[in-house]
Amino acid sequence: MKKTIYLLIAVLFLSACGVRYKSIPYFVDLPAKEDVEEDINNKTIIRIQKDDILSITVSSPSAESNLIFNLANNNSGEASGGSNSISGFIVDQQGNVQLPYLGAVKVEGLTTATAREMIQKKLSDGDFLKNPVVSLRLANFKISVLGDVARPGIYPIQNERVTVLDALSMAGDLTITGMRDNVLLIRENNGKREQIRLNLQNKDLMSSPYYYLQTNDAIYVQPGRAKYATVDSSYRNASFILSAISIIILIITRL
Repeated sequence: MKKTIYLLIAVLFLSACGVRYKSIPYFVDLPAKEDVEEDINNKTIIRIQKDDILSITVSSPSAESNLIFNLANNNSGEASGGSNSISGFIVDQQGNVQLPYLGAVKVEGLTTATAREMIQKKLSDGDFLKNPVVSLRLANFKISVLGDVARPGIYPIQNERVTVLDALSMAGDLTITGMRDNVLLIRENNGKREQIRLNLQNKDLMSSPYYYLQTNDAIYVQPGRAKYATVDSSYRNASFILSAISIIILIITRL
């Protein structure tokens, strides 16, 4: 009889403080035993914004002219990124970058591919460089992941394609106690700040317009109650008391 009582106490205690398995897997509404294929229609096109830093390099047959442009790329602007600095051309509050030979060039709202083609054409048409080849990318593309993940931090992105799952992978994934159905995405866009709730357990996330991330997006993973229970003794004591009361009631009903 005592062994049974102890076993019931242990089960009730663990069920009160533990994490339910159904809250752990991702995309639980996907078919378990069949493949799914769908078109990708929600990929975000990254557009240049004010305060972005553009890494722009030029190559042409004139090494001396290239050097003037590329040295300016290293010295025109610098921003701190943790322990590293980011060099490049800063997009000012008018949406322009100040470039050698060309002066102010409007790039705000353009994709990096469009901006690259435009700058290359301006350099070529103005006879500044012969047969120039321009390389352009966002030097300050970064995302932040914080909350109940293994490695919270700021992560630089080397290309223009990063998803919510990529970001969480870089941060070491959610811990077992992180709330997968209530992940917060914070995004600043066109002078407005958006707060979007994401559900990692729902397959519709992959077709969401927020699945692909943008520059300076921040992801916050809210800890579940089980995380709180591990550090708060009063919560654990309350759970134990409730479990004990349940056992007592069960014993009384059996007598």
